[in-house]
Amino acid sequence: MSIETPPMHSDSNSAPDWHKYRLDYFPVVKKWAYFDHAALSPLPVPARDAIADWLAGISLDGDTDWLTWNSRVEKIRARVASLFNAEEIEVAFVPNTAVGISTVAEGLSWETGDNVVIPQGEFPSNLYPWMNLQNKGVELRIVKTGPFGEIDLNRVSEACDARTRVVAMSWVGYSSGFRIDPAAFAAVAHDHNAFFVLDAIQGLGVFPLDVQSMEIDFLAASGHKWLMGPEGAGLMYCNKRLLEQLVIRGIGWNSVQNPYLFHKVDLRLKESAARYEGGTRNMAGIHALGASLDLLAEIGLTPTASPLAERVLGLTDKFCSELEKIGFQCQSVRHSENSSGIVSFQAEERDAAETRNLLLQNGVVSSVRHGLLRFSPHAYNNEEDIEKAVHLLQNSN
Repeated sequence: MSIETPPMHSDSNSAPDWHKYRLDYFPVVKKWAYFDHAALSPLPVPARDAIADWLAGISLDGDTDWLTWNSRVEKIRARVASLFNAEEIEVAFVPNTAVGISTVAEGLSWETGDNVVIPQGEFPSNLYPWMNLQNKGVELRIVKTGPFGEIDLNRVSEACDARTRVVAMSWVGYSSGFRIDPAAFAAVAHDHNAFFVLDAIQGLGVFPLDVQSMEIDFLAASGHKWLMGPEGAGLMYCNKRLLEQLVIRGIGWNSVQNPYLFHKVDLRLKESAARYEGGTRNMAGIHALGASLDLLAEIGLTPTASPLAERVLGLTDKFCSELEKIGFQCQSVRHSENSSGIVSFQAEERDAAETRNLLLQNGVVSSVRHGLLRFSPHAYNNEEDIEKAVHLLQNSN
């Protein structure tokens, strides 16, 4: 299966045609001003069509095209690797971020007295897997963050000691939108001989990421947010030098080197991160994710550059500027190195949930997190979408 993606720009030096991108690939704009990509992205046309093609194939022909589907999965693995400068053997497909992080948490060896350091306010996917290690005598150290979710490098370093095995944190805070420099925190972890684990779900698909230059050890991300894929199709990165240190806790027929020789029992694990995939994959979901990744790559997302990041930060800056004019207080850090596609707001004498429902009833999609109204636009959104939301909020009193 191959999804053709028309070019978004005429040459490598020109800016993407955002208006064409919006109209050609995102039917959602016909009905909604959609600002909830930090929760769930609407599918772009190529991802939708990839699922439709797979459904048509399995409905008409059963498994006769299975080898073609599987070949497509391996091409998508290569696309994932190119997304953040990894090798194909370092990429595994997982259902979601939680499975990816749990694979790391349960796969490392632990001793009583070891500890894990994470920031305050992490999403549960990057909290519960580490909490669950307490029954092995592992201490969870939670570092206090600032009022807008700021994470202080020195505080994280001070929380580490000789028994710290892992420093784990989100690239972008799901509520505050605070974006860290993964390289800086990876260096802190390595200074204490610990591993650095990155929950990349709220940044991957918009911001460039190079796992090699940043020296990230493990990474996990679901595909259904900024990568604009469907639910149930995510990815995990394991640095190849750590494959033998990460024990498989969910081994299956697809973990071994010759998975299709069902009659021959030979427990030799794949010499790649695919050993963690275990069994049958979500073919339709991975195909759709691959189509979205192709689209993002065509727009210009690489491990070192991203026009999507420039676009998204411009949109969130405008959100902050326009909403502050009508009395909303931005609760997200907007320094360029720490800002993201997530902005949260507080308004006096307004209930966030009621405000969110008002917007929804009038064609604007947002979220509420920790009592704050959260907007998370993607690159296909435009200023008219923002003006619609601001107008509704301004005239809702």
